[in-house]
Amino acid sequence: MRWLILYARSRQVPTSAAAVALVALAVWALNGPGPVDLGIAVLVLTANVAAASVGLGGQDAALDRTAAIRWMPRRAAHVLLAGAVAGAALLAVQAAGAKLAPAALVVRDSAGLVGLAALGAVLCGAQFAWTLPIGWLAFSLLVPVPPGIAGEVGGWVIISPATTAATATAWALLATGTVLYATAGPRR
Repeated sequence: MRWLILYARSRQVPTSAAAVALVALAVWALNGPGPVDLGIAVLVLTANVAAASVGLGGQDAALDRTAAIRWMPRRAAHVLLAGAVAGAALLAVQAAGAKLAPAALVVRDSAGLVGLAALGAVLCGAQFAWTLPIGWLAFSLLVPVPPGIAGEVGGWVIISPATTAATATAWALLATGTVLYATAGPRR
């Protein structure tokens, strides 16, 4: 159990958890009557994933690479748990009465966004892992979604979860990001 506490502290999990809780509390407190724009719900999910992405790298990359423990399962579990917590925080706010987004969209988007964050850690380093989820969200919200499969893939984060191409894109991003991060770790 001691290694888990040390791992969580080295990955800034308490700080990330506090940030996720503050975002959830702010959304709950600022929620007005009636349904919220879908973009706000996705923005909250992205903020949660960005807060969790800071922990995708340790304090010392050389120490992480030379440690006598197997990092692959720990890294994969870290990514999957970060996505679960990001989505669960938004679902908890919805359970408290806020009407934000369908549960299927929350699950799909938290999975895809955390996969993007893991991919960002591999490509850009843990300190910049947040750039891919935030960049994709900005692209999806600011650029009009073209019709067809290309639009469904590019705008997966704001398209209905009933769309097959959008859902497949999110799950492919989760699988790719998790596998690459688990095997390679964050970039130095």
